[in-house]
Amino acid sequence: MGKRVGMEVAIASAEAAALCRFDVAAVYPITPQSHVAEHLSDIVNDGRVDASFMTVESEHSAMSAAIGASATGSRVVTATSSQGLLYMSEVLPIASAMRLPIVMIIANRAVSGPINIWNDHSDIMLQRDTGWISFFAENGQEVVDMTIQAFKVGEDRRVMLPVNVNMDGFQLTHVVEPIIMPDQEEVDRFLPAYLPYATLHPDRPVSMGTLGMPDIYTESQKSKDEAIVHSIGVIREVWKEWEAQFGRKYEPIGSYRTEDADVALVTMGSMGETAEIAVDELRKQGVKAGLLKIKLWRPFPFDDLKKAVQGIRVLAVTDRAVSFGGPGGPVF
Repeated sequence: MGKRVGMEVAIASAEAAALCRFDVAAVYPITPQSHVAEHLSDIVNDGRVDASFMTVESEHSAMSAAIGASATGSRVVTATSSQGLLYMSEVLPIASAMRLPIVMIIANRAVSGPINIWNDHSDIMLQRDTGWISFFAENGQEVVDMTIQAFKVGEDRRVMLPVNVNMDGFQLTHVVEPIIMPDQEEVDRFLPAYLPYATLHPDRPVSMGTLGMPDIYTESQKSKDEAIVHSIGVIREVWKEWEAQFGRKYEPIGSYRTEDADVALVTMGSMGETAEIAVDELRKQGVKAGLLKIKLWRPFPFDDLKKAVQGIRVLAVTDRAVSFGGPGGPVF
């Protein structure tokens, strides 16, 4: 059985990746993600996993290395934040187009300028259409669970897409929380060994990521969209399997006290737990308030949201990124 420990969430995310027996980690450190990179390096250096830690010169190189390693059939993890994620942006659609199930841990942080190392979601919102599945964690336990779940979802032959796990910078990354850390046998039972669909090998030449003429390019974009849209079915299966084995339930849209709510807050990330306190306070004042927490950002769970808002008259949507010149934030 898993053990309850007090652990910094950034370090816990690296521990979760280690439990998945990753083969390659290619990470360039950036605040507030640096503890993830450092701890992955320590795990490899200490021989706790039979893996390689690739020292790269930038985030662009980190994602390029992750793509190359994944294309050879390796289970790959990386991590970044803010400007680092922006620096990766040129390569992110390539990972999804090549259908490589890389897992990326993102410590969400505001993008410059002005320079700001604190938390918002502007980094991931700029990448929302790169074809990656996106999870949003509310607390340290969800970071650990979602990191393990991400490998299983991405590697499913019906999906074969990269997955990012978002955790709020500082508000989660640098906080020590009580976390139930699964043991290795439990994770091995949940997550099978990775069997890639196709691999690069000099003895069996194949072509990956080649030029796509306009007709092929259109087909590939349609195929990627179909894959990410239909991945929600696999995500539900994986989350149900997780609940059956570990007892913790995950849904695309989490809800809190919404059964008879007239007004509901909508949040993503660590704000959800704070919002629960606000809802409780409003209930004491006679306001029928509730809370909806978006756990799955891409593919967006439209049907779940429509079901969740039935009977609610007012939604107060909390965005943590600005959509400049638009009608509202991305979540709104």
